[in-house]
Amino acid sequence: MTQRLILASNNAGKLKEFAQLLEPIGFELHPQGEFDVPEAEEPFGTFVENALAKARHAARLTGLPALADDSGVCVNALGGAPGVYSARFAGEPKSDARNNAKLVADLAQQGDKSAYYYCVLVYVRHADDPQPVIADGRWNGEIIATARGANGFGYDPHFLIPLLGKTTAELEPDVKNAHSHRGQALRALVEKLR
Repeated sequence: MTQRLILASNNAGKLKEFAQLLEPIGFELHPQGEFDVPEAEEPFGTFVENALAKARHAARLTGLPALADDSGVCVNALGGAPGVYSARFAGEPKSDARNNAKLVADLAQQGDKSAYYYCVLVYVRHADDPQPVIADGRWNGEIIATARGANGFGYDPHFLIPLLGKTTAELEPDVKNAHSHRGQALRALVEKLR
């Protein structure tokens, strides 16, 4: 039996990526926009609290189970910044180009360029679910000053994976999904939902 599941996002890339792993285990994934659910506030200082708030928001407004993620890049020399503020690191309006320029400038005088992408996924059966299912993933790399690659979004052109010798923007989507923080979290969530 297939169960409808709301994705607390309207991102087409996330919808496709998540659906590929969730449909085989019985979930029919729908973006929250299909139900006119507005974006949730993300007022918290942790990825898990923001993801939980988004999942509960979507479940409350639709009456259906919901899945949400919160993710970003964390740079060790910057004390974990931009972290939960990754999408708006350079302020409003959101801009990948301005965020990347700020990050590269902030790191220019730092010797340590190590960083990691982090993702938390939260699944709730209903808005007041006392036992949300939570999974996370982490992908280590380093920030480089010169952008490379045309795939991906956000910080991908500046996020180098030393083991692969490429930025995440230089990776083919299937390779990125096989290694990424979001892919790791999604596979861990699927195992918990089985």
